[in-house]
Amino acid sequence: MKRLFLCCLVSQLAIAQFAPPQGQPGSTAMYKDSSAFVAWATSSKIIRGMQNISNSSLGYATVGDSTSPIGIADGTVVSLGDSGYAICSFQNELYDGPGYDFAVFENSFDGNYLELSFVEVSSDGINFFRFPAISNTQDTIQTGPFADTEATKVNNLGGKYKAQYGTPFDLNEMQGISGLDINHIKQVKIIDVVGSIIKQYATYDKNNNKVNDPWPTPYPSCGFDLDAVGVINQHITGINQVVDITNQIKVYPNPASNNLHILSSGDIIRIEIKNIVGECVKQFSVQNSDINIDVSDLENGVYFFQLNGNSGNATKKIIITK
Repeated sequence: MKRLFLCCLVSQLAIAQFAPPQGQPGSTAMYKDSSAFVAWATSSKIIRGMQNISNSSLGYATVGDSTSPIGIADGTVVSLGDSGYAICSFQNELYDGPGYDFAVFENSFDGNYLELSFVEVSSDGINFFRFPAISNTQDTIQTGPFADTEATKVNNLGGKYKAQYGTPFDLNEMQGISGLDINHIKQVKIIDVVGSIIKQYATYDKNNNKVNDPWPTPYPSCGFDLDAVGVINQHITGINQVVDITNQIKVYPNPASNNLHILSSGDIIRIEIKNIVGECVKQFSVQNSDINIDVSDLENGVYFFQLNGNSGNATKKIIITK
């Protein structure tokens, strides 16, 4: 009996031993301002899921849009809805380098209430391949709309950590997959996990276990809330290759109303401001690393500041509100 008890205890511990929440020893959570991040997603395509896949009359998730996951994690999210997904693209291809290669950011407010996602990658922009996700959360009792999930029981699922802390992924885990070149990744796909344990709607991990997370969440902000995808290893090749220096530039305040301050590690030479549909609304030349800009003439909304410097280029997403 004693041996049986010990075996059961060891088995339970083994099941739970994935990285713990942010702030605990052994956590793999990556803060958005980590120097490990060299770039961020530059565009995204969003396919919405329903607020409740079992009740189509409620319609689709509506919070956020395709601009929300662009740039550094800033709390501006797009809600994917049940089984909805986002395909994020980058200025440069990702590759399998030392350690983790990219990280996915969600907006969990405490690191315990976790809305999860599958993560896939593509080297041709057509065929996507899924990271081997594992969910050892029990799947006999439904995790309710406001219930918690233990981070130590999930692995290779986006949304494992609280807001501003990314869940990292290592492309080395995908080596040997036919049709995938892990040294030339063009896109990352984030797919909402439908957390239902009802067989008709359930989604499954690599071991064919149901992935049980908060469900149903019949609200406009339902499903996985994608904030950003941070790049750790990317190709910088060719004499004319543009270097992304986004992490070397600070822009504040954000949101802004009248004045905006830009602080860079090197001189900014040119600034171009585009609106949400890509139209240039303002542009000017400068030669400084410490710049103040009058934005009082811009209407309320989201803008993209394209900054060209002597050490590279950057794009910053800025919200103007009066």
